[in-house]
Amino acid sequence: MGYGPTSKMLVNLVDGCAQAKNVVPGSAIWTLDGDRTVRTTVVDVTAVKGRQAVDVVTDHMTFTASPDLLLLTPDGWTPAADAAGKTVAWTRAKKLCRERLTIRPGYEFGYFVGATCADGTVYKNYVSLIVNDKGFASRYAAALTACTGLSARLEPVTRPSGYLKRDVPGFRVRVVSSYLSDAMRHYVGGDPHHMRQRFPRVVLRDIDTFRGFLDGYVDGDGCRVTWGKYEGQVVASANVPFLTEWAPIIGARFTPEGVQGRASRLYIADRWQTRGTFTPEHHPLHPPESSWVRVHDVRPRPALGTKPFTFYSYRLAPHPTFLVNGHLAREAR
Repeated sequence: MGYGPTSKMLVNLVDGCAQAKNVVPGSAIWTLDGDRTVRTTVVDVTAVKGRQAVDVVTDHMTFTASPDLLLLTPDGWTPAADAAGKTVAWTRAKKLCRERLTIRPGYEFGYFVGATCADGTVYKNYVSLIVNDKGFASRYAAALTACTGLSARLEPVTRPSGYLKRDVPGFRVRVVSSYLSDAMRHYVGGDPHHMRQRFPRVVLRDIDTFRGFLDGYVDGDGCRVTWGKYEGQVVASANVPFLTEWAPIIGARFTPEGVQGRASRLYIADRWQTRGTFTPEHHPLHPPESSWVRVHDVRPRPALGTKPFTFYSYRLAPHPTFLVNGHLAREAR
């Protein structure tokens, strides 16, 4: 047959979800190109009647479509009727309408990532930094704005001090962006908790970005030191794998503290760059927007009575695929 979803199934248009029957030529529609969401345009719409459909049950929902509708699996395209037990490409439909940032590499980007890894907090839909030092907060806000275009400003706040046993004044920088939050999670391996985050190798794109990372992290969890004739900086963290991955990049020897749970230190000599240990690496700046979900069941669904199903097929350009409530699909050829 080569036809797709039934009339009431939701298709992800750029302007919002619409039932399949309401999609018209000229509609802009979301799809996936690799792990990124992109736009494509409906060139033509075709409808056909049929008496056999299938209910595809995935991790997130159940949708009804033609048995011939193709879904993308790691092994290629497969008909919906044969998708039971397989994983299919998917993106979270609720995030399709959010603003996608243009993230710029460079010193400011590195500073933002370094400071966030050291002293920031990554929530579900926003990133924040709360510190006592106004200068540090100002540098963080300026770097965040420069590399993302988001408006970031300082807010006076108070927070409790365990040492002083009273509230102390501080400054907060907070930007609401689930896209930036997802990006930070991606940079540090999925879990942004300071004890579980991984070293963000995205800062190794070039030496300016890495210098920014060093300065941002030192401003958050480091200080300047002098030992003998050598000068440099030192950072402290109880996240030993993080420091272990960082050390060879600057040609440093790193020995974790012997006491479990106690912060370890990594020394960063001012002349670390002369050691020639820095090697640029290319890593994507933008978070992946697609993943895989399992198809738990495919249930045959015959038409009831005399009323058949209406299946809708779309001819699209430049991409031939579309999203059925976040699930990547295309018509059979």
